[in-house]
Amino acid sequence: MPLFEIANHKLSVLTQSNFALERNLQSLVESNLETVFNCRLVKSEFPTGYQHSGRIDTLALSEDDNPVIIEYKKVESSELVNQSLFYLAWLKDHQGDFERAVQKALGNSVEVDWSEIRVICIAPNYKKYDLYAVQMMGANIELWSYHLFQNKFLYLEKVLQAGYSPSAIEESQAESNGKNPVMVAAGKKAAMTRATGVYTFEEHIEGKSDEIRDVVLAIQEFIMGIDSVIQEVPKKNYIAYKTSQNIVCMEVQNQRALLFLKLNPKEIEHPPSISRDMTGKGHFGTGDFEIAIKNMTDFETAKPFIEMAYQRIGG
Repeated sequence: MPLFEIANHKLSVLTQSNFALERNLQSLVESNLETVFNCRLVKSEFPTGYQHSGRIDTLALSEDDNPVIIEYKKVESSELVNQSLFYLAWLKDHQGDFERAVQKALGNSVEVDWSEIRVICIAPNYKKYDLYAVQMMGANIELWSYHLFQNKFLYLEKVLQAGYSPSAIEESQAESNGKNPVMVAAGKKAAMTRATGVYTFEEHIEGKSDEIRDVVLAIQEFIMGIDSVIQEVPKKNYIAYKTSQNIVCMEVQNQRALLFLKLNPKEIEHPPSISRDMTGKGHFGTGDFEIAIKNMTDFETAKPFIEMAYQRIGG
């Protein structure tokens, strides 16, 4: 689908172009890591040593303090996925090298969380075999496509991974059973996340009252139903819901669920009484706008702000 520019109530097609050099794409992303992926740059062109004789395009640290590898190609290439897997294996075996690089770039106080390593591939497009292969690997590899328009507009899109999407038969069965196929797909994706992560969603609701469990499950279903690309990532102390970066982090307590939304509290008009400005205050997860949810009434109040946070991140 072409991208149109609106001017004087008329549409004109924006012409696609490409970067002259792969390095130009890399430099642009690295200069805007926080804006695009909410990551901090650790090292560009990180050498993997004589034996492995390679260079990781971009090493970074996520907002959750997880290691991040970013690899780029300005043309479609299966080599990108293979390269990324090679560097993922290298990083798992060389954690000390990464931690020293983090300390040098970001300071000695930063503690790396090795519960997850995020691998991001950026290319114009991918072959269907690469999509299927990444699905089957089970590694945390994200495939992002980019489109450059007239050297002025850059469009980044996370590629939907078809291997885990429900088949037409499953969708048909879901409809015949009166279930929303989109919600079924979101539920399946959440279940897979919970099954493969170091921490699980169930650990966060274990031992909680039925009322809090019902509230948390309703929050989960609502967030995962906003967009099929939203991921659920359980951490030790909270559950993150993210696309390119965290949208909302949920901390499940005994009497309530705390939502930390990626919103600027100072820009919120008429904030609800169940919210707080957490700017500069320590808490689990990321996000400065806190909403405390104790029941379904509170949850209804929170819904518009969750959607607002999703829109602000950019989907």
